[in-house]
Amino acid sequence: MKCTFVSVSAESDFSIQNLPFGVCSASEAASPQVAVAIGDYALNMAELAKRGLFDGINGFNAAVDVFSKPYLNDYMALGRSVWQEVRRRLQDFLSNDQNPVRAGLSASDPAVAMPLSSVQMHLPARIGDYTDFYASREHATNVGIMFRGKENALMPNWTHLPVGYHGRASSVVVSGTQLHRPSGQRRPDASKPPVFGPSVRLDYELEMAFFVGPGNELGSPLTLEQAEERIFGVVLMNDWSARDIQAWEYVPLGPFLGKSFGTTISPWIVTMDALEPFRVPQPAQDPTPLPYLCSESSRPAGYNISLEVDIKPKESEQFYPLSRSNLKYMYWTLRQQLAHHTANGCNMRPGDLCGTGTISGPVEESFGSMLELSWSGQKDICLGDSGITRKFIQDNDVIRISGHCQADGFRVGFGSCIGEILPAKAASS
Repeated sequence: MKCTFVSVSAESDFSIQNLPFGVCSASEAASPQVAVAIGDYALNMAELAKRGLFDGINGFNAAVDVFSKPYLNDYMALGRSVWQEVRRRLQDFLSNDQNPVRAGLSASDPAVAMPLSSVQMHLPARIGDYTDFYASREHATNVGIMFRGKENALMPNWTHLPVGYHGRASSVVVSGTQLHRPSGQRRPDASKPPVFGPSVRLDYELEMAFFVGPGNELGSPLTLEQAEERIFGVVLMNDWSARDIQAWEYVPLGPFLGKSFGTTISPWIVTMDALEPFRVPQPAQDPTPLPYLCSESSRPAGYNISLEVDIKPKESEQFYPLSRSNLKYMYWTLRQQLAHHTANGCNMRPGDLCGTGTISGPVEESFGSMLELSWSGQKDICLGDSGITRKFIQDNDVIRISGHCQADGFRVGFGSCIGEILPAKAASS
């Protein structure tokens, strides 16, 4: 399928096979509205709805103003049948010169198509709750070896359930937002009392995250099949981590100040329908999970999404590669994560965000954190042939995460997830 409404290069992240959703504004004074990315443009979904593109969609008519909202929660709540029909009509609008809504319209009409270079992106949803999982076996094994030794690398529960923790939704920010280095308690010398101050072992975490669509009632778990139907789409995520603060505070209740200072996500949500052609088998699970985490479906539950992490150190204007990984390495799948989340009757809501945890692969180049790349600070990470090295992130370093799925003649991409670390702030007087 080819887009005829605007020109889209084969290298564009935002092909007609993608059509990711986001929230943007045309200027600082303009109200944020729902948009869909195509090529180098953002389509104004509220304007297309006014022109009748989505008229007659079952389950949509009473909610036609969902695209005028500064968030996607209301649209996410409408469910997969609506999402799929909206997608079908968008693709027809973009590829069919005879589409009746196309009459009198062109990509130069700023009411319909806004250049991506001119819009301001916002968080795509009001995030009520945020949960982060720990779903990569390679990452969990690497961290376990560092701190517990090879014999006890994985905790006894790890291969039986998707481990996770409840994060801080208020500090989830959109790509491009600068974050300050966090301060907290650290214990650099185990023979001395803890000290308070800025983290000196600040790290990124290469993650992806999914947004929940229709929720479930309190007390009503989701099956794997139901969970898969409730996932709206996926974004890139950097769950920044202060390793030294985290190491001192996490016993006995887990992550706290070492995580809650900031989590960055990419602005465009790639829908599960766009990712459908890129399904792959997940890694073999041994032992076999309990029945509620096993599916009778023969459809693969993994996704082949290439992921890259680059750093622009403060000494340079150039980005250097840090990691090259893939979502297909993830041991616990997205649907297993969501099904387990609701297994106790926990009620999910439209716009809830669930992170995968750090995604690491089988070789060093695919490790998804500086903790692993520097092996807990024991060795330097060389940035190309620049002579610049890192063990952890320094002030004014910029981290960029990108990702895409590649097919014959088109790409389904996520854009970028970018963040810069500024120096720590002193407490307000």
